Amino acid sequence: QVQLVESGGGLVQPGGSLRLSCAASGSIFRINPMAWYRQAPGKQRDWVAAITSGGSTNYADSVKGRFTISRDNAKNTVYLQMNSLKPEDTAVYYCNVDDRFLKLLPWGQGTQVTVSS
Repeated sequence: QVQLVESGGGLVQPGGSLRLSCAASGSIFRINPMAWYRQAPGKQRDWVAAITSGGSTNYADSVKGRFTISRDNAKNTVYLQMNSLKPEDTAVYYCNVDDRFLKLLPWGQGTQVTVSS
């Protein structure tokens, strides 16, 4: 089935930016609503941003105005542009299908984002 591979994380200063990528194998990607999730140490895995197959987007209040989700269906890739990063954004970031509409796929390895001075 579809495999999810996240990349692009790293260590950044508060106020900095990162662009995460999620590569999804398989031929069904273009019709799937996709989302980014994150999990901070000791906390639940939370939804961050979602994008439909048609490109409509939604964001958690905590990231609204700072993060932008996008997708390139031809490349089977979902992106998360993260600007104005805050220490509280520190987490492992994962992509998956949007669980409002689809059963979650097996999680990938995620990519670590650390925001620290």
